[in-house]
Amino acid sequence: LGAENELLKPIWHAFTALDLDKSGKVSKSQLKVLSHNLCTVMRIPHDPVALEEHFKHDDQGPVSTQGYMPYLNKFILDKVQDNFDRQDFNRMCWTLCARKNLNRTHLLISDEDAFKIWCIFNFLSEEKYPLAIVTEEIEYFLRKLTEAMGGSWVEERFEDYKLELSIKQQSLSAWELITLVGRGTFSKGMDRQTLSMGITEVFHELILDVFKQGYMMKKGHKRKNWTERWFLLRPDSISYYVSEDLAEKKGDILLDGNCCVESLPDKEGKKCLFYVKCSDKSYEINASDKKRKQEWIQAIQMCLSLLQLGRTVPHRESLQKRRDLRQKQQAEQEELELRMRELQTANENKQHQLEAMRKKLEEAATNAAEEERIRLQTQTEQQDRYRMDLEREKMVRQEMEEQVAQKSSELEQYLQRVHELEDMYHRLEDALEDEKRARQDEETVRRLQARLLEEEAVKRAELEQIHLHQQRAISETEVEKQELRKEGTAKENALQAAMLQLEQLEKERQGALEQYQEVVQKLEDAANNTRTWKHKVAHHEGLVRLVQPGSKGPQKITNWGPAAFTEAELSLRKKDWQERKSQPAENQ
Repeated sequence: LGAENELLKPIWHAFTALDLDKSGKVSKSQLKVLSHNLCTVMRIPHDPVALEEHFKHDDQGPVSTQGYMPYLNKFILDKVQDNFDRQDFNRMCWTLCARKNLNRTHLLISDEDAFKIWCIFNFLSEEKYPLAIVTEEIEYFLRKLTEAMGGSWVEERFEDYKLELSIKQQSLSAWELITLVGRGTFSKGMDRQTLSMGITEVFHELILDVFKQGYMMKKGHKRKNWTERWFLLRPDSISYYVSEDLAEKKGDILLDGNCCVESLPDKEGKKCLFYVKCSDKSYEINASDKKRKQEWIQAIQMCLSLLQLGRTVPHRESLQKRRDLRQKQQAEQEELELRMRELQTANENKQHQLEAMRKKLEEAATNAAEEERIRLQTQTEQQDRYRMDLEREKMVRQEMEEQVAQKSSELEQYLQRVHELEDMYHRLEDALEDEKRARQDEETVRRLQARLLEEEAVKRAELEQIHLHQQRAISETEVEKQELRKEGTAKENALQAAMLQLEQLEKERQGALEQYQEVVQKLEDAANNTRTWKHKVAHHEGLVRLVQPGSKGPQKITNWGPAAFTEAELSLRKKDWQERKSQPAENQ
């Protein structure tokens, strides 16, 4: 997948260069040209029929990147062999895209150097599209470039640039990176040749995987003479050329896990000797000084160690580690942001819940206050009504007590008069025959009165019972008060009905009193005719007047009234009246 991405990045540059209006689509004719060039430079048999067949349903308009990618994978990338020159491939893609995107204004570097920076960008850029190089990789490249130029890295200058970059986009495109290096932003004080040599050295290291390069003397195998050659150390070989322009290659020393490198003692007037021993032959090499000799030995030993361990070159491992670390940090950042969003959402939900609870509490407090106000108002009204009812009951009770006291006094006086009158009747009974008949009539009237008084007593008992019920109703709870009020109204109506009956009884009693007056008149007439008792009757005239039922004017009749009797007297008189009533019936 890594090798495929290395090929896809230059192709992406070429494809986007063909997309002139930046719509994400390229015409079929242009894709045919691109595909043909790719097949040519990558040494793949070109099949134009397959391209036509792949896009046969899209003849009208341009073809999108999504439409071209399946064809590119199936008919080109899947057929790639490691038998082509990658630099020719890169130059072909560079030629397509540089014509449109490279701005040469104020650049201090050549097109060749710009091409090398473009290749370095493709190597260091992130594996996602559109391609961009992040701040960390920009710093890595600029540090390498500064070291290759022999300069010192100025951390503060890059920090200022990184701050400026973070405000914009935190990454650069290939053309922005070329402009950054080409305008000498980080190579001030260096001439163009030094800058070009630095770019070339970094290009050789990162793109061509050249660990070390330089002039050294090599001993020939046939003539055994020493010749100066330009050596390039790669992970699996040491190539040597006539000069540093790499125009004429003289040979390769192929490295594997069985090779070794060792230092040699001085001989033949040559110092700083070492040799590389391979399975088929050995190569004697002479460095210019001890320092370079040691550097070359260490570099070759590192390549042999990597071959034995089966590892890739260090800068590629370092790049992959940096990418993995960035992906891990990005994943952690995304997870942290997700957790922060979840916490924020939970916090907002909690805030909404608290706000809703606060509103509910405020509404509940308002409702409770309103209910308490209504309850207090109702309680106050009920207390006022209860107080007024108590006051009315108290006044009624006081009036009834006054009436009872008055009637009790009248009853005592009346009882005294009755006793005196009865005594007088006993004395007159034997002498007065006419008075006897009159007394019988009087007894009849009295029994009638007794019956009326008995009915009156029953009604009075009912009134007392109603009064007791009313007093009990006063002590009932607030909840039953309404019901008791209705009951009291009904009882009040019953009391009024009873009062009407009492008035009726009073009228009947009044009639009985009138009859009684007639009887008394007859008794007085009989007494006048009885000469023997004339003096005694005259003597007791005042007493007889005292036992009168009361004033002859209209008055209320109650069970304490003028014609009242005790229960014992009433029962005796009732018995006597019944006996007298039965005698005439027997005589008949």
